[in-house]
Amino acid sequence: MEATRGVGGGALGGENRRWWTLGAVSLGLFMIMLDNTVVNVALPSIERDLGLSLSELEWVVAGYALTFAAFMLTGGKLADLLGRRRVFVAGLVVFTAASLACGLAGSADVLIGARVVQGIGAAMMNPATLSIITATFPARQRGTAIGIWAGVAALALAIGPLVGGLLSEHASWSWIFFVNVPVGALAVGAALLFIDESRDTSSDQRPDVPGLVTSGVGLFALTYALIEANSYGWSSARIVGAFGLAVVSLGAFVLLELRQRRPMLDLTLFRNPTFSGANVAMLLVALAMFGVFFYVSLFVQQVLGYSPVEAGASFLPATLLIAGLAPTVGSLVDRVGSRWLTGGGMTLLAMSLLVFSRLDADSSYWNLLPGLVIMGVGMALTMTPTTTAAMSSVPRDQAGVGSAVLNSMRQVGGSLGIAVTGAIVAHVASTSLAAGHTRQDAFVDGSQRGLEVGAAIALVGAVVAVATMRTHLQHAPVEEGALQEAA
Repeated sequence: MEATRGVGGGALGGENRRWWTLGAVSLGLFMIMLDNTVVNVALPSIERDLGLSLSELEWVVAGYALTFAAFMLTGGKLADLLGRRRVFVAGLVVFTAASLACGLAGSADVLIGARVVQGIGAAMMNPATLSIITATFPARQRGTAIGIWAGVAALALAIGPLVGGLLSEHASWSWIFFVNVPVGALAVGAALLFIDESRDTSSDQRPDVPGLVTSGVGLFALTYALIEANSYGWSSARIVGAFGLAVVSLGAFVLLELRQRRPMLDLTLFRNPTFSGANVAMLLVALAMFGVFFYVSLFVQQVLGYSPVEAGASFLPATLLIAGLAPTVGSLVDRVGSRWLTGGGMTLLAMSLLVFSRLDADSSYWNLLPGLVIMGVGMALTMTPTTTAAMSSVPRDQAGVGSAVLNSMRQVGGSLGIAVTGAIVAHVASTSLAAGHTRQDAFVDGSQRGLEVGAAIALVGAVVAVATMRTHLQHAPVEEGALQEAA
């Protein structure tokens, strides 16, 4: 039996309170997702002020995404065990305090360290947002609620470059972090006021420390090897050792999870082809797309000469399309399912990456715009159906873990996407420089190859989605009855 309501659950009326609950979790979600991309446009300013190298810039972004991913499963487990509202609020406090530390950072080490702590706070918050929604909304409304959730997340990801540009140009790059402090305080108040406590009380639960250690070490070693390989050499003992450690640690993680009585990651969830397909699709879309926000932001400033505000504003067409279409797509998912929407969306994302890969030093904004429009539609068609399919494929008492798995896939894909794209860009750029090309032309050559690889990854994701995801609509009536019984 799962507890789904806390004290004061009827303060605003059951139906209205659900939407206030969604608003409260969306406020925290917006803040943590914004920090995935708000930094990108500010990277040149941070580079100048703190004297960062390219690999250190990558760590500023990937360090957050990596710890976000590594601790996500533990965050989801703790949310189910200790209470979803409690863990959500604790994560908000950690994230807000780390944001203050980021803004005050005076060196690369302090900034990267604070970003790592930010990722831990986000990992506590994010799984709780989806599991709170799953525990709050009946099946007939869940697609719409998750559509709004996905729209908020996508809007935050897309508007991040504009916010980062405005703050870094007219205030200071530190303010991209300072702005989280009042928002975080407001989110804590809203969570305590509007969110009812819920938890998994179906059986004994406990944190999976061996799983946390092995997964964290494995993901860090893999990201480290990809980011630092061009600095130390792909065949150096350091990089080969890091790849070896990643293989051993991630292999140990899988073996531990198969043998644990209460694993951090219940691998039996992957017996459901829709859950497996949705998670692989999420991994691949993040792997393909995170490099866009990182390298296209650098491209438009360093090659096209845009200011930080102009660079951030250049993403507005995609931002508006994502925000405008996501709730509508959520309602569409409730009627037609997720399979073909996800496949079509990822195909559009592949097309957008191919458009971006044609950009060079002679390009104008009109060359960039078609890719942004296609990307906006593709992201809206991909994120909501994928999320709804995954969450509709797990038992309700494992909503926290299911949410954590899905979001871990996105963050792992994102951190690896930055690392993989960075490795391609660095390798191709160094070859181009050796051939006598200018630094700017070498960067363009590297970016084009990286984006082409991203397009291929997105196409693979489209195939996976269509081949594995099945309709979840037929389960809605059964789940609705279970929800009513639990309430």
